[in-house]
Amino acid sequence: MNIAVLIPCYNEELTIGKVIGDFKRELPEADLYVYDNNSTDKTSEIARESGAIVVEEYRQGKGNVVRSMFFDIDADYYVMVDGDDTYPAEAVHELIEPLISGRADMTIGDRLSNGTYENENKRAFHNFGNTLVKSLINRLYQSRINDIMTGYRGFNRLFVRSFPVTSTGFEIETELSIHSLDKRFKIEEIPIDYRDRPSGSESKLNTFSDGIKVIKTIFTLFKDYKPLEFFSIWAALLAVLSLVAGIPVIAEFVRFHYIYKVPSAVLAVGLMLMAMLSLVCGLVLDTVVSNARKQYEMELHRIYDLLRTEHQLEKSRS
Repeated sequence: MNIAVLIPCYNEELTIGKVIGDFKRELPEADLYVYDNNSTDKTSEIARESGAIVVEEYRQGKGNVVRSMFFDIDADYYVMVDGDDTYPAEAVHELIEPLISGRADMTIGDRLSNGTYENENKRAFHNFGNTLVKSLINRLYQSRINDIMTGYRGFNRLFVRSFPVTSTGFEIETELSIHSLDKRFKIEEIPIDYRDRPSGSESKLNTFSDGIKVIKTIFTLFKDYKPLEFFSIWAALLAVLSLVAGIPVIAEFVRFHYIYKVPSAVLAVGLMLMAMLSLVCGLVLDTVVSNARKQYEMELHRIYDLLRTEHQLEKSRS
């Protein structure tokens, strides 16, 4: 059983040594990979001295780092954790166990359900942002995930080999969660104790700019994954606006048998046409997405068969 611990890093010289040491203690048989994302401090140097495999990723952004990790690293099970020492290494066994037993394709280190994130986190609006994103995604997918944006996760090989990374920055956690829900992967949450960054260590997450990117990612993935619902909302909104503009025109025609408010009539007809076009777009794109989902399922079967063949070959060699 080959386990890879993936640690994306940017200027984490104060904490990376402890993170590596903690995971080497908990998983001495695992390979630890630190992907340094253009750090200007001694992150890479300390990581090498601590015994990790260090790789330089020159494209800035956590999403780019995760994309390279998933392309480069071959393992049976993967654990992804931030290098800021906010997640407990002791919880890694609970994170991996559902993957090994087959109960989950992705496990989530849940910081929110036991209240430790709310108590420890000192950054303004982060709790509000987590709640907002969680509520939006759970409403869209009728799910009950507690922590959408945690950076502490476990994956099996099938999930990693079939996940198309499109995000470039901190939206990657949101994309992981939405993808797993949309493609019906098995998910299991593990409550963990969160601790805030040590003194002198600064978060790289910008509350407002990165928050806007996360909301934009939800908006985009909602359009891509559920186009009928997405365009139906716009169709309904446009239809309501059309009725608001058109009802006075209709009332006027019933009363006088003549239309005096010609601009309002034109506006009402235009809005209703746009509503109909939005609905048609949703229906057409829903068919396209449905076919793409079927192709994805077939691709999953191909990947699964390939991984099973590789496993059998490795087993016969041993």
